[in-house]
Amino acid sequence: MRYLTFFFCFWGSIAAADINGTIRVIDGDTFAVGDTRVRLFGIDAPENGQPCRDRAGRMMDCGDWVSDQVAALYDGQRTTCVEIEKDRYGRSVATCQVRGRDVGSQIVGDGLAWAFLRYSDAYALDEKTAAVAERGIWAFEIDNPATYRAVQAAAPDPTGDCIIKGNISNSGYIYHMPHNRDYGRTRINESKGERWFCTESEARAAGWRPARN
Repeated sequence: MRYLTFFFCFWGSIAAADINGTIRVIDGDTFAVGDTRVRLFGIDAPENGQPCRDRAGRMMDCGDWVSDQVAALYDGQRTTCVEIEKDRYGRSVATCQVRGRDVGSQIVGDGLAWAFLRYSDAYALDEKTAAVAERGIWAFEIDNPATYRAVQAAAPDPTGDCIIKGNISNSGYIYHMPHNRDYGRTRINESKGERWFCTESEARAAGWRPARN
């Protein structure tokens, strides 16, 4: 009896670690699942606003394009995710399944993200298959997201028009307006996922909330 009690308690603790809910796509590799922000394990999608060039030589926003493709696949779908760890921003790094298929595998296999080999080679074959078939991003001229983030890390807003600061801290995803107390000392590091916004509605839609000061 004690063994059975231990087994059910142990199994219950495993089940409790699962994340279940409806997906809201934040970007190509980040979901909101219910109240939990999930960073998909083992993949790396273009950043929102990341430029690329198509075969005709036209510039486009590959980050937003990928986000739209992923949203078309998964927005509103039910998922079960298994958390692997928490990242330094408090997000759940997890693998997710929709209708019995691994989400990371599908996204990489459809050419919408790279296999994040720094952390896992689980999707390396999916990436190779997509690259050979020139699916999605593999049909474009585009930097690896890690390279893009490194270049953009300390760069200010290039246009000067988008002045809302999207900061990530222990308090979560917070955006700061020029009138907020901490606006002047808030620094944006895009390599951490922080970003500039042009409007409050854009910031809210991306999952950020306003500063309270």
